[in-house]
Amino acid sequence: MLYGHGDNGYRLGGDIIADFSTNVWHGGEPAGLKEHLFSQWRQINRYPEVAGESLAVKAARHHGLTSENILVTNGATESIYLIAQAYAARRSGIVIPSFSEYEDACRMHGHKVDLIEWDHLAVPGKQELLWLGNPNNPTGAVFSQMEHLLGNHPDTLFIIDEAFIEFTRTITSAISLLHHYPNLAILRSLTKTFSIPGLRLGYIAASREIINKLQSLKMPWSVNAMALVAGHFIFDHYASIGIPLDRLLQDKESFVRQLRQDHLTVLDSHTHFFVCETSSGTARALQQYLLDECRILIRDAGNFRGLSERHFRLATLAPHQNQLLITALEKWQRKCA
Repeated sequence: MLYGHGDNGYRLGGDIIADFSTNVWHGGEPAGLKEHLFSQWRQINRYPEVAGESLAVKAARHHGLTSENILVTNGATESIYLIAQAYAARRSGIVIPSFSEYEDACRMHGHKVDLIEWDHLAVPGKQELLWLGNPNNPTGAVFSQMEHLLGNHPDTLFIIDEAFIEFTRTITSAISLLHHYPNLAILRSLTKTFSIPGLRLGYIAASREIINKLQSLKMPWSVNAMALVAGHFIFDHYASIGIPLDRLLQDKESFVRQLRQDHLTVLDSHTHFFVCETSSGTARALQQYLLDECRILIRDAGNFRGLSERHFRLATLAPHQNQLLITALEKWQRKCA
């Protein structure tokens, strides 16, 4: 799906004062990254590494793996399409609601797609691949029985998207399971936590065999020089540039309490983002109202499989911005009453 994601205010018109539609960390890039990028500006005068090899070494060291277990990609989205291509015409289960690119990539490459409800997560029939966001986008739900699934279904390749793993305290990464389970590929993103989605940077962690299969299909230079510079900076400073997760989750809990006090339905979430349901009109109408009247952007979640036209996704911002939305939603409810 080319369009239909969050952070699309440029298509909707008008200046935005609070963007709740993207679940990227709202605090901006790590201190020192901007200056470092400018200091390395001459990197753009040369071609980048063909496959981001040196960054793969650094990511592998961070996770206790070897560089043969890592493939650096142009964001998690390239990872998704590479895997769908490498296993073309297979049978894929997709746990919904979920990021639409799993299904789009699978259908593009001729997969037979089974949609599996999150609340009934299982591996039906002769499933060859299973796609799962953990934590899940858009709901912020988590699945904690990964090793059980891997062990009971050795012939199924599990693609676990951990783009938002650093926004929860409930679960930890499944990367350590790679030492024991070859039927596992983990997608990681460096853009959400470190607030650099415009640079497009991520990686796949998997067995040597899977990485070699994907590498054979990957186009050269898919990750640009500045993204690679940012990746090196992140891994060189990882311990000191993490997001203030405890504070962010506290802000989220306060935000959710206020929304529920205003009689808005908010689904439970283990991350800083979550899904709501409006009882007044549709999410699309609400999105347009907030944009026109308040210059606030939310994510209409009506195009997620398993959700309805009344659902929308919010990400927690700074408390004063959260309050702007609460006030605006109260006005919307009065307008629709």
